[in-house]
Amino acid sequence: MNKPWLTQYPAEVPAEIDPARYQSLPELFEESFRRFESRTAFISMGRHLDYGHLELLSRNLAAWLQDRGLDQGARIAIMLPNCLAYPVALTGVLRAGGVVINVNPMYTPRELEHQLNDSGATAIIVLENMAATVEKVLAKTQIRHVLIARLGDFLGPIKGTLVNLAVRHVRKMVPAYSLPQATRLTAALSQGERLRYRKPDIAPHDLAILQYTGGTTGVSKGAMLTHRNLVANILQVEAWVAPVLERSGVEHLHFVCALPLYHVYSLTACALLGMRRGAANILITDPRDIKGFIATLRKYPFNILPAINTLYNGLLNHPDFASLDFSTLVLCNGGGMAVQRAVAERWVAATGVPICEGYGLSETSPVVTSNLPDMKEFTGTIGLPLPDTDIAILDDDGRAVANGAEGEICIRGPQVMAGYWNRPDETAKAMTPDGFFRSGDIGVMNEQGFIRIVDRKKDMILVSGFNVYPNEIEDVVAAHPGVFESAAVGVPDPHSGEAVKLFVIRKDPALSANELMALCKARLTGYKRPKFIEFVDTLPKSNVGKILRRELRPANR
Repeated sequence: MNKPWLTQYPAEVPAEIDPARYQSLPELFEESFRRFESRTAFISMGRHLDYGHLELLSRNLAAWLQDRGLDQGARIAIMLPNCLAYPVALTGVLRAGGVVINVNPMYTPRELEHQLNDSGATAIIVLENMAATVEKVLAKTQIRHVLIARLGDFLGPIKGTLVNLAVRHVRKMVPAYSLPQATRLTAALSQGERLRYRKPDIAPHDLAILQYTGGTTGVSKGAMLTHRNLVANILQVEAWVAPVLERSGVEHLHFVCALPLYHVYSLTACALLGMRRGAANILITDPRDIKGFIATLRKYPFNILPAINTLYNGLLNHPDFASLDFSTLVLCNGGGMAVQRAVAERWVAATGVPICEGYGLSETSPVVTSNLPDMKEFTGTIGLPLPDTDIAILDDDGRAVANGAEGEICIRGPQVMAGYWNRPDETAKAMTPDGFFRSGDIGVMNEQGFIRIVDRKKDMILVSGFNVYPNEIEDVVAAHPGVFESAAVGVPDPHSGEAVKLFVIRKDPALSANELMALCKARLTGYKRPKFIEFVDTLPKSNVGKILRRELRPANR
């Protein structure tokens, strides 16, 4: 196929990468453990975890899991925020030969139950702050092993104890729970130290991660990301940014890991790429605490900052931000949602480093395109396809459109998922006969290969970089006896890009917005909850009775 974007590549960036360079993620990890043994790998709450120690901890966890029969192909959920337990859990599960199921720690019991049952997970590693949620659904799942982590784990005996006491007794952040069969993560590591670790024989096409993403049906689906998918995307992103990183002269890079690691953007762009480069990831447990976030940045020479538009905007609007030292900042990546020109222009004026916007999806491990990392100004596009990535802009009949014409962005490359877990019908709908993944996003490619997103084909709502699917919200609201019909749409929001607005036809005239808000709070994670509720007499429908959500969006009302 014609690949005009290759003419725009810098001389140092290859057109292709070798996804067979590593058989698996553990092979990549183990090389880094050897090469960078004494370097810091992760930092949290002032504590440094070096590569050598991470190797030992992950080996002990892998041995413990294998001893419990949780080895090749075992599906293990990780329900942790950005804390030192996350990289230990991630590398330990993968080194055991297991499959990681990333779980949002803020999930409600309903959401957690669906993901555990759909994935068939038989074990979960959870922060004790969320253990009460696990307790509520445990009997209705296949989970047989529960490992409980604490925020103070790996912070050292004194600091760790103080943090755990403060979290539990001062800040009251641990709801009461009863899981008598659970094992402390630290206890499992101690036991694993005495057990034999058996290196698994992992093939490139073996499953590494089930990354859950919504669908137009409202049912969350697991994108099957293989070891080859993730290795390929690490090498693709590295090839793209390596010239800029090497010109910087920084030997031990420091990544700012503020986005949650259970989200595939942060997982690849921070944790996995960071380990490949022997970098240190500065883990930000709560990026909503902008003051605390900035205080952490003040302590370290930070070089790479992947973030979403709302986080960049939040930092810019805090009075302490301008006093930071940006002299070591090399690269800022923007993804997860559109970067606004006003934010991008303010950011480069404040820091001297432009936001390099890119694009990706859970189904693509995730990075697909990026602007050139040495760009001097904001382009308003999502950039060029990465090495070894083909992009086709197709019409509704699957035919390529002319340059400059709108069509669906379709992606082919080694980072594209193996399919949706246990959903061959959904997989078939998502793929073209010649192997392109249908993104559902409408875009335009110019003659140089730069791509601009113009709309979304799906009804998906994008809240602070997280996908929100209207049907899931509508299904929750339909459970209320006072609701006749409802429709959820995205509306512009200055803080989150979009917010959820719910239109409701009442069956019970006495039904209030507060009642529906309470129902949504009980059954939906915070970012999925409606910010606005409007009661209406009718909803726009097609001639076959389908609710036309697009007519409810602000531009069409």
